[in-house]
Amino acid sequence: MQRDGKYIYCIIASDYDVNLGPIGVGGRGDLVSTIGFDGLCMVVSDHPLSRFVVNPDNMLAHQKVIEAVMKEFNSVLPIRFGTIAATPDEIRNLLNRRYSEFMELIRQFENKIEVNVRGTWKNMGKIYNEIDRKHAELQKIRGEIENTDDLLNRNLKIAEAGKLVEQALIEKKEEESAEIIEAFRKSVFEFKQNKTSHDAMFMNTAFLMNSGREIEFDHIMAELGSRFENRSDFVYTAPLPIFNFIDLKIFPEKWEL
Repeated sequence: MQRDGKYIYCIIASDYDVNLGPIGVGGRGDLVSTIGFDGLCMVVSDHPLSRFVVNPDNMLAHQKVIEAVMKEFNSVLPIRFGTIAATPDEIRNLLNRRYSEFMELIRQFENKIEVNVRGTWKNMGKIYNEIDRKHAELQKIRGEIENTDDLLNRNLKIAEAGKLVEQALIEKKEEESAEIIEAFRKSVFEFKQNKTSHDAMFMNTAFLMNSGREIEFDHIMAELGSRFENRSDFVYTAPLPIFNFIDLKIFPEKWEL
């Protein structure tokens, strides 16, 4: 018989039980509720202990539950995707052992949200031309490629040019994303640069900011949109759980320590 454990989404401070309805990870319609100890709670739902599937649907469900909790609570500590406890008592024991640590984090991140900004160049041909014009070594290699008939040497030079363009593109992304980040310096506490998914995306940045300052953020984004209208597109998402600024790991072998 398949045994259920408790899938964990996040930690909150609450003196009352929370019921968010049948929106749990796994697609079974499991009820999302809380298990608490002395005003400190983990938001959980039932989930099979022996079978956990890592897929986009479950990852999205994990985030959606945390976002639902954020609508009711000002401080939410997200737990890493895929964390399952065997019993409610294991959760209470953990909350007891790490009570001071979790409470301090809840105070530290009270009213904090994450905002993600992605910037994409509209015309990559223009970007590559800019790199070419400013890169003397690349211009030199291109000339050598045009003037050689030796196929092996030509291919080596092409590969060398490709590496130079790749590095120059990285540097250009860093330069332009830094300019955008500077516009937010006075409005955010921290930022974290994440990997970009393709050449045209020059920034993928998470910002930590106070909840309630979204309108201020909107105005900055509008100014940037106008300033770089002919060069870049921007997409931003908020409010998000603070995944980029806290990484709470709970390993199964440590539940009973």
